[in-house]
Amino acid sequence: MGSSNDGMKTFVIDTNVLIHYPEAIMSFRENEIVIPLEVLEELDKLKAYPDQRGKSAREAIRFLDSVSRKGNLNEGIRLDNGSILRVSLSLPGTIPPGIELDRNDNKIILCAFALQTAGRQVFFVSKDINARVKATALGLKAVDYEKQKVDITTLYQGIREVDASAESIARLAGEGELPWKDRLYPNEFVLLRDRASGGSALAREDWERGRILALPAWDGDTAGVAPLNDRQRVALELLLDDEVRLVTLVGKAGTGKTLLAIAAGLRRTAEDKKYSRMLVTRPVVPVGKDIGYLPGEKSAKMANWMQPIFDNLEQILSNYKRANVKNLEQLVKDRIIEIEALSFIRGRNLPNQYMIVDEAQNLTPHEIKTIVSRAGEGTKVVLTGDPYQIDNMYLDANSNGLSYLVEAFKGQRIYGHVTFQRSERSELAELAASLL
Repeated sequence: MGSSNDGMKTFVIDTNVLIHYPEAIMSFRENEIVIPLEVLEELDKLKAYPDQRGKSAREAIRFLDSVSRKGNLNEGIRLDNGSILRVSLSLPGTIPPGIELDRNDNKIILCAFALQTAGRQVFFVSKDINARVKATALGLKAVDYEKQKVDITTLYQGIREVDASAESIARLAGEGELPWKDRLYPNEFVLLRDRASGGSALAREDWERGRILALPAWDGDTAGVAPLNDRQRVALELLLDDEVRLVTLVGKAGTGKTLLAIAAGLRRTAEDKKYSRMLVTRPVVPVGKDIGYLPGEKSAKMANWMQPIFDNLEQILSNYKRANVKNLEQLVKDRIIEIEALSFIRGRNLPNQYMIVDEAQNLTPHEIKTIVSRAGEGTKVVLTGDPYQIDNMYLDANSNGLSYLVEAFKGQRIYGHVTFQRSERSELAELAASLL
């Protein structure tokens, strides 16, 4: 390619980056982007998978195919973002000791190594920590794909705690509102605390009038579940508000995220008849064997993955006494509740449903976009999860789709969020979530 590479950085892209985000290539502007041949081979194998990996692989292949029509990928094709994209077959003349050629991962890293040996300024981009360590050991600059990362330590909370006087709290309680000058996001809440007396009050933003509105004490019945702390109270307010079409609940195990979401969904579906059905789902992210290798029919396989949801529903129904609600089996039979793995509902049109996606921290930003954008007319989407408890090896607290969505949607009028901080299970469960 001659002098066209002068001053350019060369980014060698690993397969997992394209699975994470099929359009990642367009993030690297005015540089050289190299796709090792082994990446194409891996995409070809993955395209047959029925899950999100297969979908992402097919999207990446289609993108590369559309680009290839504009020129020769071996020689390099100029993209709209100013970068040059090419496919490389390069391997170094001398293979470094300890690197076996029987693994595609190693060949991909060696492609980057060969390009650096040839004099290019190379960056190896991978979501795989082990691959980055290997690349670094060979003297390469290895980086994660940072485009869709957020800082989990400063993630939007959905509620802010503010020191206030006893007089302000009393005025809020008496008048039902209070003038407020500080900027608040739509559907953000304020917890006023008087540290001297220990008094507190919850309020919700009213950004159009520059005020905050008192949140009344909870006296309702939501499928037999009542909030046990201020943040659970805020969560129920958002979960039962039909104007808020998208809700995220983030917190560690035992904070009540899934329980509250299911309880609110059951009330709005079975009792208030606002939605035609409650759809509860979670991604199948195997820690060991994949679902395809578990014995039995789909229903038997699903029981292994969906048991935490069944447990929450059984707990709710033990307290929820209504004439039209007998047991979980009846609710499923009457199609008031549908429980399904996320991989089985992709591509479906989902109108007028109360949709709960549990364990959403195991989804990539691209998967989250796919799910939320599929919500049909009248559907409310609730995503729950713990960004610190991730089973997907290519995601972390900063790069998972749930964290990314919280940061991207804050400030939108139809969106609400709350981060839970306190476990309500038991002292043992609280210690386990914090220490282990």
